Amino acid sequence: MINKYKFDEKSVAMVGVPYDEQSSFMRGAAKAPPKIRAAYHSSSTNKCTESGLDLSGHSNFHDLGDLAWKRGQNVFSYIEHTFDELLDNRVRVISLGGDHAVTWPIIQAYEKHHPGLSLLQFDAHPDLYDELDGNRYSHACPFARIMEEGLLQELVQVGIRCMTPHQQEQANRFNVTVVDMKSIPKGLSNIQFQGPLYVSIDLDVLDPAFAPGVSHLEPGGLRTRDVISVIQQIQAPIVGADIVEYNPTRDINDMTARVAAKLLKELAAKMLIS
Repeated sequence: MINKYKFDEKSVAMVGVPYDEQSSFMRGAAKAPPKIRAAYHSSSTNKCTESGLDLSGHSNFHDLGDLAWKRGQNVFSYIEHTFDELLDNRVRVISLGGDHAVTWPIIQAYEKHHPGLSLLQFDAHPDLYDELDGNRYSHACPFARIMEEGLLQELVQVGIRCMTPHQQEQANRFNVTVVDMKSIPKGLSNIQFQGPLYVSIDLDVLDPAFAPGVSHLEPGGLRTRDVISVIQQIQAPIVGADIVEYNPTRDINDMTARVAAKLLKELAAKMLIS
């Protein structure tokens, strides 16, 4: 995957993670990477970002394709090992696709390279269940695994709007900062990070009017502009990011793919400029 590239500390790369085996309600997120790429490369738009940076042909922005594991292989171990290798080569990664379960092995890799890592999670759901339907690896559980392993200095969740009593207990247990929808917009202006930051965007954080292509539609969410504005205002160095839970089988006129591609561009610009 990485042999043909020459990376340095300024490099940013997108990588597809076509995995949805831990989805609890509906599969489909594994099909996301090519759809997001198609939207990113669409001739109906361009690769210029709101900062003025043109990503087209940018020497420090790379597409490394999709991860590909062998049948029967431990996928989480494979993801962790691959990201560990990428980080060894100093590349900062934006991963595309998969259900939210993939964030756990990615953060296992990141914690080795970025002590004191903080994480900003955009999501309708806290994903803090200890287990869901007997599955501790469910996409509803990654942040419980991440926090119980002590992989983060701080976890801030934005856009939450269906917190269960169990997950509230988990949030209290792990000292998670939750900026739920009823606390917005006031809560968005107070988000500050000091050290290295990882950004995880579950597209169901957005109101379905902006992102219908998700498995778990939760009305009353953020606007696309809200998420972009928070990204643009971040002062801490962003060392990695993921865009997860896009389900192309639920999309309408590729609306959600276009949103994902827009978020990809703005994340890449922020990482390349800072």
